[in-house]
Amino acid sequence: MPRLAGAVLALALIAGAGSAQADTLVDNIRGETIGADGTLQTFTALLFDDSGVIRAVYRPGDSVPRQGRKGYQYHIDGKGHVLLPGLIDAHVHIVKTGFALLTLDLSDTNSLDEALAKIAAYARAHPDRPWITGRGWNQERWQLGRFPTAAELDRAVPDRPVWLVRVDGHAGWANSAALNLAKVTAATPTPDGGVIERLAGGAPAGVLVDRATALVANAVPAPNPRDIDLALMTAERGFARAGITAVADMGTTLNDWLAFRRAGDANRLYVRIMSYAMGTEAMAAICGSGPTPWLYTDRLRMGGVKLYMDGALGSRGAWLKAPYTDQPDSRGTPLLTETQLGNLMSRAAMDGYQVAVHALGDKAGATVLTTITDLTHTYTGDRRWRIEHAQVVDPADWPLVAGIAAHGGVVASMQPVHQPSDRTMAEARLGPARLAGAYAWASLKRQGAVLAFGSDSPVERPDPWAGIAAALTRQDASGAPEGGWQPQERVDRVTALAGYTSAAAYAGFAEARFGRIAPGLRADFVLVDTDPMTATPDAIRHTKVWQTWVGGGKTWDADHPDGEVAAVVKRP
Repeated sequence: MPRLAGAVLALALIAGAGSAQADTLVDNIRGETIGADGTLQTFTALLFDDSGVIRAVYRPGDSVPRQGRKGYQYHIDGKGHVLLPGLIDAHVHIVKTGFALLTLDLSDTNSLDEALAKIAAYARAHPDRPWITGRGWNQERWQLGRFPTAAELDRAVPDRPVWLVRVDGHAGWANSAALNLAKVTAATPTPDGGVIERLAGGAPAGVLVDRATALVANAVPAPNPRDIDLALMTAERGFARAGITAVADMGTTLNDWLAFRRAGDANRLYVRIMSYAMGTEAMAAICGSGPTPWLYTDRLRMGGVKLYMDGALGSRGAWLKAPYTDQPDSRGTPLLTETQLGNLMSRAAMDGYQVAVHALGDKAGATVLTTITDLTHTYTGDRRWRIEHAQVVDPADWPLVAGIAAHGGVVASMQPVHQPSDRTMAEARLGPARLAGAYAWASLKRQGAVLAFGSDSPVERPDPWAGIAAALTRQDASGAPEGGWQPQERVDRVTALAGYTSAAAYAGFAEARFGRIAPGLRADFVLVDTDPMTATPDAIRHTKVWQTWVGGGKTWDADHPDGEVAAVVKRP
């Protein structure tokens, strides 16, 4: 795999920040950005200095400086492309994204037999690996009607342990060798907040859900620092290719953080990371008594904590108010009590951390909203409480969103690409009565929530262009369903672009640093062949990213897709 850093420098930045000779003009562009007032603004050129900060933005009719001693030194011809702010993915798992690209990927399999064949081929191609690991399987896509079993996985790999994470990250599939090594038997008690799928006699069937996954996952050899560094570099390259210049890493572990710091220390951090710790223990271990400062010229900051209220719809771990339509004996799995949630949120809020809570089901959402409402009386000011996913929010609870929006602010961190992927599964899980609150982007915005859009990568590909298309249409790539699914929840083009730029930066308290094209902000931008304000949704979905720039340095160039592109980063 090509390294991200190396031979082709994007920009020859020289010493002497602020000198005119070090400035770079980008022109011959059709520029678009979200303004500070939330409206669309257009421009024809921008100027940034050698520290990667925008100095000026030129509107149609403005006088543009000339090249030379009293003007600018470097020039970038945009060749008529559309220039947008660098895209921001408001919810990813960076290291997991990298490992997903480096290990077995089952996300493209359409049947159990196809998956088993791919697993067997992968095992044959890697005879030296003591464990076969990967992710991406989805029994719904396979139309299996049930979870796969260890016995079926044994047919593909009988001689080594196998552990494969479900597409949503909330369940895992083990073969018999893995279950034996992990000592998961009929006598193993089911952990609180988890499910062990069992055979008629009580023996583990092969799939473990939510907190039960740790029973096997903890037996898998942990990756070493070099493995994690490679995963980070691999993920960064994928982000750059998609035009992504910043991400919110939702669930940063201590080992993840150390990898981010190693990359920053070595001047190899090519994406801006708004980091949210994996729970309060990691938060305290990494940060101590409060959020970190911005590091590496605004490349990295841990400002918040990620908590989990429930699991996922696909594995029936999302916590619902009423039973699942397709499994009437279950309402899902709460991972915390309301008291535990309140204590953890308070522990973070008292030290100034932003709190982000994973809540998919309507009961989980109601619990989180009620808890936040209670906490706003103690923790005042600009808090920007984040609800991650918010896939099913009972319309009866929408007034709670409005109340929080008026007292501390609320961010609905949602993933438009989930809606077309989940549509038929959600209908089966929820039934028609609950669909009014499902993936309700427009309704939550009307209640005052700020919409920050992302992918949940590696659950979905980190593709903001597919996300924008889905946000506009509520349709998949084939155009189904006609007219859009629950079309009243579509958003307009400015909202969709803001969700992946200015609003995503705001969601991470970064709006004064990046997310828009404006003087004083970082020169993070993309040059693309499609105008998201005028193009058809299908054209947006097929957008070609010509170049990606972070802080005045090029991180992706479609004319050199297999070459090495280095972003120049000023050391703090």
